[in-house]
Amino acid sequence: MASVTTQSWLSRLGKYHPRLIEAALAMNDNDIPRAEFLLREHLKQDPFEVAAIRMFAEVAGRIGRYRDSETLLRRALELAPGFTAARANLALVLYRQNRPEEAITELDRVIAEEPENPGHANLKAAAFGRVGDFEEAIVLYEQVLARAPGQPRVWMSFGHMLKTVGRLDEGIAAYRKAIELMPTLGEVWWSLANLKTVKFSDADIAAMEAALKHADLAKEDRFHLDFALGKALEDRGEVEASFAHYAAGNALRKSELDYDADENTRLVDRLIEIATPAFFADRAEQGFDASDPIFVLGMPRAGSTLIEQILSSHSLIEGTTEHPDIPALARRAADYPLNLPKLTPEQLAQQGEEYLRRTRVQRKTDRPMFIDKLPNNWMHIPYIMAILPGAKFIDVRRHPLGCCFSNFKQHFAKGQAFSYSLDDMGRYYRDYARLMAHLDRVCPGKVHRVIYEDMVDDTETEVRKLLNYCGVDFEESCLSFYKTERAVRTPSSEQVRQPIYRDGTEAWKPYSTYLDPLRAALGDVLDCYPVVPESL
Repeated sequence: MASVTTQSWLSRLGKYHPRLIEAALAMNDNDIPRAEFLLREHLKQDPFEVAAIRMFAEVAGRIGRYRDSETLLRRALELAPGFTAARANLALVLYRQNRPEEAITELDRVIAEEPENPGHANLKAAAFGRVGDFEEAIVLYEQVLARAPGQPRVWMSFGHMLKTVGRLDEGIAAYRKAIELMPTLGEVWWSLANLKTVKFSDADIAAMEAALKHADLAKEDRFHLDFALGKALEDRGEVEASFAHYAAGNALRKSELDYDADENTRLVDRLIEIATPAFFADRAEQGFDASDPIFVLGMPRAGSTLIEQILSSHSLIEGTTEHPDIPALARRAADYPLNLPKLTPEQLAQQGEEYLRRTRVQRKTDRPMFIDKLPNNWMHIPYIMAILPGAKFIDVRRHPLGCCFSNFKQHFAKGQAFSYSLDDMGRYYRDYARLMAHLDRVCPGKVHRVIYEDMVDDTETEVRKLLNYCGVDFEESCLSFYKTERAVRTPSSEQVRQPIYRDGTEAWKPYSTYLDPLRAALGDVLDCYPVVPESL
């Protein structure tokens, strides 16, 4: 949970038992084991102390145990229904579990009880954005900033929302206001760089370099600034300095993550062992019968947002978002993917139906088909085929060096832990190509592949093939996709509002001498592109 929670405890230390005071101090020092021990001891003696229950919920939230945190907060509210602070914490925990509708319900009550607290409206705006109610989110941000304009992080969030709906100039202005208020806020500098269309001035570069020299600069601000400076210097053709910043940002970000490339390889090994012709034949008539979803997947930064925008320009297909629901459903089983052969027909149908129910909140039109654009769904295709046999799959593939280097330059808000090392990235791409090649062999024609470079070279031919695979007639609007007005939440949001351009396919070449670790990890996948070696 947010550190402001602990600060609120510290501001009222005199009201509580000495043990709770000590626990609050431990939490302020981020000594979570000590805080957890003290709170457990306190609750053994007084299990009905709602303040201690709320603090214990914060401990659980700090270490990502959101279900435990939710259970504790609901217990606190059961004992004290008017405990507004606990209800606000519950809304945050629900939001972090990707349950924004439930969070909004709790926030409605919280805001009624504490209408002057801008943090509640800020969280509600973020939740509105999560469910696709962007205009309502923008109105809330405007209200928050009218009352409390000196909040750089809120200005940054406001900028994110404006960018998403295509109000680019206003979004840039909001980002600039955040920088004015807090020049060391690395994330907002990266947010500007991440628009891909903003060119930084000499003054901007000097300001970022000055921010990096702050001795007490937070690690998160530091790596965001490195990524932003990498982009700024790349735009100027300063390759050596640019790569140095990209490398520094990636190394710092990787140091915070627990990613194991071997574990990803083992997962793909298991999926290949499970996904046999017999596995799919036995489940041909099972799962939930629905033809709504189109999964656009593959590597991030491969062109999936472009494909989504093209498809969303068709009158029968709705673009939604990168739904987290397939990974969440799949990984509910502790032994995933080994559990897949054990799922009964009833379970397969139930899980397919649950996926459609969970994603329905993002659907704002009555179009019969919708797109789930989560790239990482490639590693769940066998599961998706089992629970949703009518689903369609579009694998968007881009030259390995261009794709992987584009990921290396990108700081992702969440996920994509493989992307902060050239070696990890090459191995991830190789595992992805390996599983997709296997699925081509056991389920020929089930997955439609778009080669990004082919789409750039002969757009109309590739668009016609794409629409034919989806089972819809060709529409001219799909060629003028950049005119389609819709919210786009990914890093390519501004690029897909322009006609297709070729420059991005060559961006890796000036950095070629730095990419040998990537080449070594890719191996013959690189040599054979776009064909996948039979040896994989």
